[in-house]
Amino acid sequence: MLASAAAFSPLRRAPPSAAARRRAAAAATVITMRDRSKNRKPTQRGRYLSTEAIQAVQSLKRAALRGGPSAAAAAVPVEPKLRRLLKADMVAVFRELAAQGEALLALQVFEEIRKEHWYKPKLLLYVDIVTVLASQGLRSDVDKVCSYLKREQLEADTEGFNWLLKALLDAEFTQLSMDCFRLMKLWDSDPDRVTYKTLIKGLESLGEMDLSADIKLEAQNDYGDLDFLDEEDMIDTLEQKSIWRGSSLIVENKRVQISS
Repeated sequence: MLASAAAFSPLRRAPPSAAARRRAAAAATVITMRDRSKNRKPTQRGRYLSTEAIQAVQSLKRAALRGGPSAAAAAVPVEPKLRRLLKADMVAVFRELAAQGEALLALQVFEEIRKEHWYKPKLLLYVDIVTVLASQGLRSDVDKVCSYLKREQLEADTEGFNWLLKALLDAEFTQLSMDCFRLMKLWDSDPDRVTYKTLIKGLESLGEMDLSADIKLEAQNDYGDLDFLDEEDMIDTLEQKSIWRGSSLIVENKRVQISS
């Protein structure tokens, strides 16, 4: 009798409903949100895009979209955000656009970089712009960029020329490749074994056997024998090093994609 009375006592609390239990569990749950900026991967070796650089990329892409299909063949008006950027940010914008395959926008930024008071010619910038333009089939623009290169005053940079030669040969620019090889010597960038192997193998792959034979003679004059042409790791080393280069990241497509 006592047990029965206790069971129905008004002082005894009724068990919570299923809905009440769910509300209590939800209230006890602590929701934490991770800072999304921590998810952003580096867009170039050892560097993140700054907020200003991201805004400049987005502005340029929006301007290109507003221009419609004709914008692909005409320069987009230079965004004020671009001209206000610091040197490192402007270069980062250029590399990001190149990595996204935005060839004409990258070319526009490249030309703006060349106008800046702090600009000093760097072959690696030329490698990036030649690679992205060639990847989009913009051969006349590649010719134009190489005409800029011929007017520059460059420091000796054999490795940079090796990358440039490979980019041109991969895009089947035979004459420009030979022109760059001559410029290389003119600017005291002594060809090394990688230079000769890149040229010889590249020219042969394009069916340019006579040109390849001429380069072999030059290589023989410099190094005596041509045994290094059979060394597999030489071109492979250039390929592996280019994995973190901006130009190869266009193909790898592992950079952060900034939406328009």
